[in-house]
Amino acid sequence: MNKLIAIVGMSGSGKSVVTTYLKDKGYERIYFGGVIYEKMREEGIEITPDSQKEFREKLRREHGMGVVAKILLPKIKEAYKVENTVLDGLYSWDEYLILKKEFNDLKLICICTDKKIRYNRVMYRQDRPFNHEDIVKRDVSEIENSAKGGPIAFADYYILNNGDLENCYSRLEEILKEIEHEGEK
Repeated sequence: MNKLIAIVGMSGSGKSVVTTYLKDKGYERIYFGGVIYEKMREEGIEITPDSQKEFREKLRREHGMGVVAKILLPKIKEAYKVENTVLDGLYSWDEYLILKKEFNDLKLICICTDKKIRYNRVMYRQDRPFNHEDIVKRDVSEIENSAKGGPIAFADYYILNNGDLENCYSRLEEILKEIEHEGEK
């Protein structure tokens, strides 16, 4: 039976690193943030950190906190029928509830990283770097306006990603084995 895993965590924790690892192992990757970018392009909105935040929050205010999961549900169902699937960037508790209702075996893996390390990673990353003030604002906004804390707190598994990638991947492999054995019961 195919696996469905959602990766959750705060910005800079290593979600993209983990989803890329799973993609390289043959998982189909579905990126939740891609919905926001696609909708912004459709409306001719320039993609900046501020415009993305504003648009993401507006979309959720107008269509509910689970809007991205609702939009992606057909794509997730199709991918899951064919192969193991990893969801990159599930945000809200509502998104989780929508998906859990459809997929009993959905597993949440939370990537946790000390705040100082996360902020340093975000400030120096190639794609979408933030300064310290902006990453703090983003964290607060994601907690207060996107209900991001629920899926993080309710995750099935946790990976502490403060060190090197080998430790992160090693823990991920332990989790994948556990999920595999759970499916055999």
